[in-house]
Amino acid sequence: MRLAGLCWALWVLALAGPAEALTGDQVLGSLLRQLGLRRAPVLHRADVEGLAVPVHVRAEYVALLQRSRGDRSRGKRFSQSFREVAGRFLASEASSHLLVFSLEQRLPPGRELVQAVLRLFQEPAPRAALRRLERLSPRGARARVTVEWLRVRDDGSNRTALVDSRLVSVHESGWQAFDVTEAVNFWQQLRRPRQPLLLQVSVQRELLGAGAGAGAHRLVRFAAQGARARAEPQLELHTLDLQDYGAQGACDLTAVEPGGARCCRRETFLDLQGAQWAENWVLEPPGLLVYECVGSCLQPPEPLSFKWPFLGPRQCIASETAALPMIISVKEGGRTRSRVVSLPNMRVQKCSCAWEGAPVPRVLEP
Repeated sequence: MRLAGLCWALWVLALAGPAEALTGDQVLGSLLRQLGLRRAPVLHRADVEGLAVPVHVRAEYVALLQRSRGDRSRGKRFSQSFREVAGRFLASEASSHLLVFSLEQRLPPGRELVQAVLRLFQEPAPRAALRRLERLSPRGARARVTVEWLRVRDDGSNRTALVDSRLVSVHESGWQAFDVTEAVNFWQQLRRPRQPLLLQVSVQRELLGAGAGAGAHRLVRFAAQGARARAEPQLELHTLDLQDYGAQGACDLTAVEPGGARCCRRETFLDLQGAQWAENWVLEPPGLLVYECVGSCLQPPEPLSFKWPFLGPRQCIASETAALPMIISVKEGGRTRSRVVSLPNMRVQKCSCAWEGAPVPRVLEP
């Protein structure tokens, strides 16, 4: 059985630090990695004199240039506020539940999701059943509760994605919390606000050897299963108003703010024609506007509801980047021709405030 920690290990990535302006050395390094070279080729002026860039090469370059303005690599911005959404049990069986939440207008523009917490009410197990279990398994018996996001495709087929999984003691009762932030992120990527969020919850035995806590998972019952105090599932949405806690966009070069400017994107010009390594090798562009993220971020006064020890303070980072297309000259077989290359994540498109080491959500697959 997959653990929540293992699931996070597969997709949690640390965001890059504060995005400094792109340098010529970084462009050179990316070009060498892309082409599998150890050093920049030395081309003489005679090698490229009279070299005409074919129409199809120029068209490919322009297409990549246009795509880079819309095809962005998104990081994760965090926020802090609280809203509770009541859900309901759409279907329940002995060891599984299907939960539904209507999120329409719950995440308005201008607010960024920090964390989504699912709360389920665990009913007390019958004392007689607990006494029998203690005789069979003296150690504390537990069961594994797994939460998956359920997606219903247009063709009617279903697909699930694991978002949280952890052990729960059969001796406990009351509200149990699960991190379902990734499920809400997936739901947002669908861009269908009227479609509800579906979560599938399953309870399974703890696999720690033959007979270990056999049948214990049947004693973990959530409110919809029993006749006692029934409690509907709750979804807590923690968000932040980006007007206060987000970045301001492009830097205002005329403004002077005490204590450092608010997080913004500052532009500078990188002249490739002045770089010796690019001479006669890089045909397009001769130079480019590059950006860096500068300034400070407001720190929320209260910590997250779930403690993430690896998170550092909020900082100004590049949350969206784009590829940098180039036309270079290549010498092969004594002849020189032009070629288009695309260097990924080289141009800062957007700056945002995020906690250092914050997880980057997975992109929803088709």
